Amino acid sequence: MCGIVGLHLRDPDLYPRLGELLTGMLCEMEDRGADSAGVAVYGDPTWTPAGQGAVSLLDVSGSPGDVADAVGSALGTEVDVRVLDTTYLVTSEVDSEKLLGAAKVALPRALVGGFGADFAVLKGVGHPRALAASWGLAGAQGWQGVGHTRMATESAVTPAGCHPYAVGPDQCLVHNGSFANHATIRRALQAEGIAFDSENDTEVGARFVAHQLAQGRDVETALKELCATFDGFYTLLVSNHDSFAVVRDAIACKPAVIAETDDWVAMASEFRALAHLPGVGSARIWEPEPEVIYAWTR
Repeated sequence: MCGIVGLHLRDPDLYPRLGELLTGMLCEMEDRGADSAGVAVYGDPTWTPAGQGAVSLLDVSGSPGDVADAVGSALGTEVDVRVLDTTYLVTSEVDSEKLLGAAKVALPRALVGGFGADFAVLKGVGHPRALAASWGLAGAQGWQGVGHTRMATESAVTPAGCHPYAVGPDQCLVHNGSFANHATIRRALQAEGIAFDSENDTEVGARFVAHQLAQGRDVETALKELCATFDGFYTLLVSNHDSFAVVRDAIACKPAVIAETDDWVAMASEFRALAHLPGVGSARIWEPEPEVIYAWTR
C-alpha cells in the first residue's frame, strides 16, 4: 500500500500555491506509506530557474560548493547547487541532458533522481510530513506537482527505492501496487542496453514508459503498451513537462479518484487528499475506469 497524488494547475493565479496545495495532499497520504516519500515539482522559479537545465542527485557527499565545482569543471561552465534535505539540486544555463552527462562524470557514484527543464525531483527516507518540511515544499511554486508516500513491499527502503521515478527528460512516474512480471521485462530492457538503479518494480515501469517515449510514442500510447505488457495491480500517474496522465490495471484493484475543475485537475489514492483544494465542492469527481487512460495537456 502506497499513496500517490498529483496536481495539474490550469489557472496561473494558483501557481504560487502549488507547493502549499501539494503538501496538504502528500501529508494526507502519509498513513498509506511512511517509509519514504518523494515529489516532482514543475515550474518553481527558485529551484529550477526558467531556461536552465536541472538535475536532482542523491547519495552525494560534500558541500554544495564542492559539488558545484566538480560538476562545473566537468561541464566547463558555472553551475548552482541547492541542497534540499538529502537532495542536491544542480542547475545551469545548459541543456539538462548535457548537465546530466557532466554530473555523471563528476559524481559517478551519485544517484540521479531526475533531470529536465523547470523540473525538480526531491526524495528522502523518512516520514512524509517531516520530509515535506525539510524541503520547504509548502513554499514551492509552479504549474504541476506529483507526490508519493511509500510502504515498501518488494525492495529496500533507500533513496533508490523512493518514488517518483524520473528516468527520462522532464518525465515522472509514481505507482501504487505491484508488477508481477517486472523481472522478465527488466531483462528485456537490459538486453536493449537500459541500465537500472534499483530492484524496485516501479523502476521497470518507468524505464519502459521512458523507452516508449524515446521511440517517439506519446504518453497515451506508451501507457496502452504498458497495460498490454505488464501484469499486476496498479494505479499509475505519469507526467512530463506539459502533461499529466492516470491509468489503472484491468480490474482497477488499487484505489484512485480524480477531480477536475476549470482551474485544476487532481488525482489521489483517496479523496481526503483532495478535500482541501480550492473549489473542490463544485468539482467533477470520479473513479478512473480500468485500463482507460485519462490525460491532460497544458
